[in-house]
Amino acid sequence: MIAAAGLAVGGFAALSLAMDRHGRDVFGQRPPPGRARALRAAGWTALAASLPPCVAAEGWGIGITLWCGVLTAAAAGVLLTMSARPGAVPGLGVGGGVLGMAALVRGVM
Repeated sequence: MIAAAGLAVGGFAALSLAMDRHGRDVFGQRPPPGRARALRAAGWTALAASLPPCVAAEGWGIGITLWCGVLTAAAAGVLLTMSARPGAVPGLGVGGGVLGMAALVRGVM
């Protein structure tokens, strides 16, 4: 679950930073098109990578439902962070992504 949650947080943080409005809130300017594309690709990849740990932990029947819950919690966490402290979102995203990848590599589901 650590891997799925970390990857989902990192993915949603990347997707939010790819948006013009949130990019302005965090960096003071909209993200350049190349950076926005890279953030979108990284975000969707991280969200897709958060599915296999859920399925491995609980099987397909419950794993998909668990994944939806993990996505909901991660999105809520990024949303609340973006509302309260927009400058903390890049660190949250990097930290979540690194934690998720480390847990995935070590086999901690």
